[in-house]
Amino acid sequence: MSKSEAPAPTASSRPPADPVTPTRRWAVLAVLSTSLLLCGIDLTVLHVAVPSMTRDLHPSGVQLLWIVDVYSLTLASLLVTCGTLGDRIGRKRMVLSGFALFGLASAAAAFSTTTPQLIAARVALGVGAAMIMASTVAVIRVVFTDDRERAVAIGVWTAAHSVGATVGPLVGGLVTQRWGWGAVFLVNVPIVLVILVVGARVIPESKNSAPRHWDVASVALSVAGLAGVVYALKRAGEHFSVPWPVAVTATAGAFLLYLFVRRQRQLTEPLLDFSLFSSRRFSMATVCVISCFGSYVALLFFLTQWLQQTGGYSPLRAGLALMPLAAANAVGAATAPWLSARWGNRWSLTGSLAAFAAALFLLVPVGDSGAYGSLIATMLVAGYGAGVVMTLGADSIMSAAAPERSGEAAAIQETSFELGAGLGVAVLGTALTATYRLTLPSFTGLTPHDRSVAQQSFGGAEDVADGLDADTARQILTGARHAYDQGFTAVAAIAAGGLTLTAVLAAFVLRPRKAGRVSP
Repeated sequence: MSKSEAPAPTASSRPPADPVTPTRRWAVLAVLSTSLLLCGIDLTVLHVAVPSMTRDLHPSGVQLLWIVDVYSLTLASLLVTCGTLGDRIGRKRMVLSGFALFGLASAAAAFSTTTPQLIAARVALGVGAAMIMASTVAVIRVVFTDDRERAVAIGVWTAAHSVGATVGPLVGGLVTQRWGWGAVFLVNVPIVLVILVVGARVIPESKNSAPRHWDVASVALSVAGLAGVVYALKRAGEHFSVPWPVAVTATAGAFLLYLFVRRQRQLTEPLLDFSLFSSRRFSMATVCVISCFGSYVALLFFLTQWLQQTGGYSPLRAGLALMPLAAANAVGAATAPWLSARWGNRWSLTGSLAAFAAALFLLVPVGDSGAYGSLIATMLVAGYGAGVVMTLGADSIMSAAAPERSGEAAAIQETSFELGAGLGVAVLGTALTATYRLTLPSFTGLTPHDRSVAQQSFGGAEDVADGLDADTARQILTGARHAYDQGFTAVAAIAAGGLTLTAVLAAFVLRPRKAGRVSP
């Protein structure tokens, strides 16, 4: 996300009916920044609570991946849609309605007693977060009419999401260790109630006097297509073959996404304007953000699982163990403009992607969650590289678009972050699940049911071991830890390979055009 996503208000933005005083402007910013902080925290807060939640709800490996990333995938698929709808019905109404849904969904998630209930609550959380995030940039553009103040406001607002995503595991660890996994959602409720009361008083209502057409068919195609592809991906990781229903679902999902893209190119007022991607700088920056943020969020998730599942870390200790990664990410984001000024965006992005990839490659031979000391330098390099890429990539997306199209570019930018987070956990989680199942020993003496449960996840292996004698239980847990270690190293290797490919593409695609040629 970038400070440059705040153009001057256009004529189509209807100003608020009542005047906004300087004090009220900053109160509006406080409310909106808190909202994005909550959305960022919810992206990663569940990471350290997963082992505790798994022991209570007993989700399969695929269900666990759905619990974790259905929030970000729902958020990504609805951002553009909710932004267009907010322009029509009123942005204040959209934001406050989003908060109300976010609070109700948080309470539902906290008191979930089954896996399907929790997945449904996470979907509702994603819808509420999309309603909140989609209209807040437009509110800031209307409230802050001074260019300098607006730049500061956007800087504070955009930093809130990154801070929330980074501190999420620590917050989750603190809350889970004291009150249990459900509390990571329940803490949202009182904050949402305060925001609803304050927001209703300070946020001015505004609409677009000439809103874009809200195309229901485009919404249905994008959501159904994305859901079909991700569902098939997760199911494929559950088995070593692709059943025909999964293949049909994947094909149908891909076809729906193709129809979505084709429809956007035909509409005079598309939900998502793909002509922006004709700029190679815009397209490459979007790829960098999706690849980098996806790998970063996946690293946060799988590191917390690895440290707790095989290293025996408590939720709080696991959250604290990730602080070097979080701190380095913040430093990378802060120093990214200096690197860009010194080396240019091309080599700053390429070098940072390569550094992130190298750090992940160094995780491959570690293979032991007990060797935490060897992880610190790796986390510092990975976090710094990710911070630089996310900052410069977001800035490139916004600066590559014409000022009059900055709203559309901002929607694509935010979508790329959330889509990257969801796909990162989905793709790499599928790889971990498949590797775990492949390398788990064939234990003798287990019933077919117990063997199947142990193959689902490390939590399943723990459940099976609890009902066996000490020697057999020790054998199963040792084999499961080794299989999970192998799964984590596979995740690190695949992510490193993807980042390396992205770095090569960035170096090639972002090279300057030869003299006499017009750069897109």
